[in-house]
Amino acid sequence: MAQKVYVVEGRQFRTEKDYACAKRDKEKIDKLRASTDYKDKKALQNLRAELKAGKHKFLTLLGQDFLEEVEEQLKSPGSSGRTRERKQKGQAARETGAARRASSGQQVQSKQRSPAQAREDKALDAIVQEELRKREKRRKLLIGICAVTAACSLGYVGVYSYYNYRTEASYQQLGQLKEMPVIAAVAEPSGPLYTLDEKPEAREVLDEYKNLLIKHKKLIGWVKIDDTNIDFPVMQTDDNEYYLHHNLNQQYDKNGSIFMDKDCDVLKPSTNFILYGHHTKTGQMFGKLELYQEEDYYKEHQYINFDTIYEKGTYQIMYVFRSRVYKEDEIVFKYYQFIDANGEQEFNSNMQEMAAMSFYDTGVTAEYGDQLLTLSTCDYQEKDGRFVVVAKKIAKE
Repeated sequence: MAQKVYVVEGRQFRTEKDYACAKRDKEKIDKLRASTDYKDKKALQNLRAELKAGKHKFLTLLGQDFLEEVEEQLKSPGSSGRTRERKQKGQAARETGAARRASSGQQVQSKQRSPAQAREDKALDAIVQEELRKREKRRKLLIGICAVTAACSLGYVGVYSYYNYRTEASYQQLGQLKEMPVIAAVAEPSGPLYTLDEKPEAREVLDEYKNLLIKHKKLIGWVKIDDTNIDFPVMQTDDNEYYLHHNLNQQYDKNGSIFMDKDCDVLKPSTNFILYGHHTKTGQMFGKLELYQEEDYYKEHQYINFDTIYEKGTYQIMYVFRSRVYKEDEIVFKYYQFIDANGEQEFNSNMQEMAAMSFYDTGVTAEYGDQLLTLSTCDYQEKDGRFVVVAKKIAKE
């Protein structure tokens, strides 16, 4: 059904309320027209001033139309009669046209549309349908992407959880095996345990590691910090990349294992034992090593227990600092290359470098000939960053 058209002075209004306001404005305008001599320029000027000042209030655009009518009369005072006549005829024509359009609209509703209009409607409908199909396709694609992303995320969490569970189970079994009585003779470990031209004199493996070596030939020791989650076997092989992604059972594992640098030697032994471990989000491996950034934490956890398979050891922490992996041609202290000191001067120089980088002064120092232990993990504050804790071996009380 066509919408009803309301017309006053040639203007269309949508609602009955607007139409009623327009009729009231027209009554005011008709009175002003009747009371004003359009041939008197001064009277027209006064009327224009009153209209601009808002003395006569109007609710619709008819007021603006009337102001324009008055200004037109002032521009052509000699043609006032003809102007009003033309305006009235124009208004009548607009009213007639509006009425005809309304009537035509009502008739069109009841008649069948022409073939051309039908074709246009059909083409428009096809365009609309195609756009709807595209939107639906995009919606389904988005849902699919979200579903795949969710599945991948759940899968990643599941795999990661499985790795954690498997790793913890292996370490629990290893801990139990460590406490068991020796059940068989143990073969010599197969890791790079010496670097001298001649093999050093054989050493007896500690009883608590004999059972472990039967199953894990790459075992080189065990690291533990009391009252923390750090309580792990330490592996060693001739490839420093291997244990980044494998557990002690040689299985692929994102957590990796704690391992000793391939160039360190527990038989010689080297000046510094460097142990590496991942900085995991779950806190496994060396994930909580960064807690040593706070001096209060250090004061409560000053000692590290590190046994090689041949000898027990207690180490007191000296330095805690951040560093990174540098390019080969960068001339800078690289803690990860400090494995053997060629002399007292080099040893003392390295000690000074680490003391300068340390977050706080522990008051603990080392002398040339002391055995050192370094724990190293990733640090995400910069690219290739590292978090490092250095300790020296002390006599067991």
